[in-house]
Amino acid sequence: MVVNSSTLPARTFGSVAVAMVTPFHVDGSLDLESAAKVAAKLVADGCDSLVISGTTGEAPTTHQPEKDDLVVTVKETVGDKAFIVAGASSNDTAHAVRMAVSAQKSGAQGLLVVSPYYNRPSQEGLYRHVMAIVEATDLPIMLYDIPGRTGLAFGDETLDRLAEHPRILAVKDATGDVPQGFERMNRTGMAYYSGDDGLNFAWLAHGASGVVSVVGHVVASAYAEMVDEVDRGDLVGARRVANKTRKIVQAIMGGGQGAVMVKHALHLMGVIETPTVRLPLAPASEDEIKQLQAVLEEYELL
Repeated sequence: MVVNSSTLPARTFGSVAVAMVTPFHVDGSLDLESAAKVAAKLVADGCDSLVISGTTGEAPTTHQPEKDDLVVTVKETVGDKAFIVAGASSNDTAHAVRMAVSAQKSGAQGLLVVSPYYNRPSQEGLYRHVMAIVEATDLPIMLYDIPGRTGLAFGDETLDRLAEHPRILAVKDATGDVPQGFERMNRTGMAYYSGDDGLNFAWLAHGASGVVSVVGHVVASAYAEMVDEVDRGDLVGARRVANKTRKIVQAIMGGGQGAVMVKHALHLMGVIETPTVRLPLAPASEDEIKQLQAVLEEYELL
């Protein structure tokens, strides 16, 4: 089938993005050498976008200048081979604005903005929070809707208002509600990205522009294949890829914490020095690691 490029979704933020881990040494200090190795691996595997200092990057427990050092290191490593997105998320609007400004100065090309957690402001407060971040830089914005973690979903009216801004271009959706997202992407014109690896195929089949993945650390090439199959209209082929990745998705996202499990996967694969995480995250149990290793071996990733 010949692909008509005019029918493909908008992809300012790429099509296969990975929310990158932030590697640490055993003592918990930042490991920029491993971060560079992860970034290089992901681009080689087919990623065209990398998200730095997102949830999987343990953004709540990394600080300045660590966040800027990560952006600089990844940018120097991959050059123009991937679009660099930085997380600018906090429940303190002034703090989020400072992160956004600093990320742009460090070379980020786009920003990921989550709804402010714990405070639980009104929808008007959510709108003003996002707009303060947007107006602090001239970068394109991807909103992150993950109410299961933040306790605050983007309402329809709020999304409609935000979509009017020329630099608010996309939504990473981790609501689990594909039909709602299908309606919203058509109504607002914003690009939608799957924020749930278990629903990547469903989102793509409904017109999403791509994925922002955790499991892509180990199977990015499969996700690139899935996107290509959907672009060519071969949903049977794309579903076959989704089925092929199902067990690895379950191993990383099904039982433990995704950021923890994918660090263990990268460590087992020899990509990062240690699987160290910062509290309050804790390492996986021995049983979890054994189960993960067995799946990685089955996929011939070790």
